[in-house]
Amino acid sequence: MILQAIVGSEQAGLRLDDGLKALFPQLSKTEIRRLLDWGSCTVNLSLVRVASRTLHSGDAIALGLIEKERCIDLAYLPTDMLYEEMDYLAVNKGVGINSQRTPYQLKGTAEYAVECYLRTQGSKEQARIVHRLDRGTSGVLFFPKHKRAATHISAELKAGRVTKIYWAVVTGHPKEESWTISEPIGKLNKFRYGVISPGKESTTEFRVVAKGETSTLVEARPLTGRTHQIRVHLSHWGLPIIGDTSYGGLQASRMMLHCRTMAFNGLHNKPVSATAPVDALFRDLCRELGIAADLDAF
Repeated sequence: MILQAIVGSEQAGLRLDDGLKALFPQLSKTEIRRLLDWGSCTVNLSLVRVASRTLHSGDAIALGLIEKERCIDLAYLPTDMLYEEMDYLAVNKGVGINSQRTPYQLKGTAEYAVECYLRTQGSKEQARIVHRLDRGTSGVLFFPKHKRAATHISAELKAGRVTKIYWAVVTGHPKEESWTISEPIGKLNKFRYGVISPGKESTTEFRVVAKGETSTLVEARPLTGRTHQIRVHLSHWGLPIIGDTSYGGLQASRMMLHCRTMAFNGLHNKPVSATAPVDALFRDLCRELGIAADLDAF
């Protein structure tokens, strides 16, 4: 939920936190300061985190209400890096973490945590988003460490020269051990995509990794990069991802979609690759579903 207001003469001259309390009396001062710290407030469309900022009459305020469970104080250490050298780094993005900042959340995103990490390494570069994982998807997330590296990987992604391997646990058993879905994808509404015509050309290769009694662990290799591509293609094929309730999946403790590996040729044609282990929730659900796969062996 986003609260919006215009500063009037009664709030003009107040500190930002005092003005927010006057404009939104339903919020406690503690909650207001938490939201400011997490980057949830804009004044005249600019992010403001300084509680003592003076308000002026006519200022346009927007305050995003972030649920406390989403306020994960994310930080990365050198030991958290899946891959790191002078041009690129990769992290294992957890479930429930946004890949990039939103208009009403800065802290707690992978983008912000990587930028803070770069500062600890003496770099003044910003964290550049070149690809994204959905909030409910875990796995490999690459960041270029400078502008030239960003330009290079963006070109590789656009040209389809980046290998991306995902794991998904779906309800049902596919009829074949491997198959390819080439169906156009388009936007249905603000939050959902679907197979529609006309839509953008989209192709995903799939293969069975292991089967349970009523479910299957599949490997997905998207050859194009459409939003929600794997989720839409599997749902369209009658194999919804468990936990992906937006596309017909069964309710679960997490969406069972994980970016296992990404690989590409970096600058100077240097091979770059990262592989991310699955988390405990993914392992536990596979075990509960009777999927007997060594999740570290692939």
